[in-house]
Amino acid sequence: MMKEADVALWRLVHDERQALIADLEPLASTSWLSASTCPGWNVHDVLAHLVDTAKTTRLSFMRDMLAARFDFDRANAVGVAREKAQDPQETLAEFRAVRLRTSSPPAPLATRLVEAFVHGEDIRGPLGIDRDYPAEHVATALAYQLKTSVKMGGGKELAKGWHMMATDTVFSHGAGAEVRASAMALLLAVSGRPVAVTEFSGAGAETFAATL
Repeated sequence: MMKEADVALWRLVHDERQALIADLEPLASTSWLSASTCPGWNVHDVLAHLVDTAKTTRLSFMRDMLAARFDFDRANAVGVAREKAQDPQETLAEFRAVRLRTSSPPAPLATRLVEAFVHGEDIRGPLGIDRDYPAEHVATALAYQLKTSVKMGGGKELAKGWHMMATDTVFSHGAGAEVRASAMALLLAVSGRPVAVTEFSGAGAETFAATL
């Protein structure tokens, strides 16, 4: 039986998937080709990746990594190609079909929150779609990213030497010059996404933003 905390986490992931589906349903056909903030991928690519990871199991993850010779980028590219339909609405329909899945690669479940929030904003940001992300749960994803090396997709090294504080929920991390921003802005920053300097405040704001 799934632990209560895991059930709650999956509920959050499922809610984020449903919210993204609702935002993408009315999308104009040309908007699917818009560049996302995930390097090298457009909006349709990111959605295909979300379909692929929703279907990923521990066994299929190891199979795909072996086939990709343990190259994460290559494995992700294969997954996108596998799930990206010619018509973006078909990819969206598949995402709708897998929305409630609880399969996962062999990684902490917090990675599912990171993915839901960061990739959700990878899509929404360039399209000008606003979402009021649940700050306390974004902070959970942020805490995980700050423990994880950049080599593993985290932001531990990016945060070193800064005292990060969220302005919209209780969250504080590290020591050094203070950098204040919303939990989402901090999560995006330490996940290697572009964030405007105006999103930050505190003594270290400008210098930190310049490192992104």
